[in-house]
Amino acid sequence: MFIQTETTPNPATLKFLPGETVLGSGTADFPAAEAAATSPLARRIFAVPGVTGVFLGSDFVTVTKAEDAVWDHLKPSVLGAIMEHYQSGAPAIEGATASAHNDQDGPDAEIVNQIKELLDTRVRPAVAQDGGDITFHGFDRGVVYLHMQGACAGCPSSTLTLKMGIENLLRHYIPEVTEVRPVG
Repeated sequence: MFIQTETTPNPATLKFLPGETVLGSGTADFPAAEAAATSPLARRIFAVPGVTGVFLGSDFVTVTKAEDAVWDHLKPSVLGAIMEHYQSGAPAIEGATASAHNDQDGPDAEIVNQIKELLDTRVRPAVAQDGGDITFHGFDRGVVYLHMQGACAGCPSSTLTLKMGIENLLRHYIPEVTEVRPVG
């Protein structure tokens, strides 16, 4: 098994591409080891000292390191943990499936559907290339609430991505959108 790695815009995260499916669909975010109880893959990676976050995508794993950890020391151990997981035959996540978008009913349902469609077709593929994801959390009085995950969480350029990129895109296509704010 040959696992490729890619840098991300966030210097604290590295994207690992095992060349095999990680999650068939959706994503799973484990911002701390305690959250990884349902994921054999994330638990193995968290066992590496210095790992502070694991994010699973369709065909990649994004790992976040502690501020004082060095990738040159961490990377071989993380690669080993991913290889061990695939050799074990265990699933990436036990039981429950990966996260899905929140549904919203009511007077804003049509606007929410348009927002989700734009996020799925225009935004999520771009942030997935950087080793992250963005999830919709709500729409209230013109404000769209989004949650940045994986490499995007804590990335120095995430505020710029939200404000200049996503907010401008949504405002262009959906006049009811006035602002985008991060949550979580």
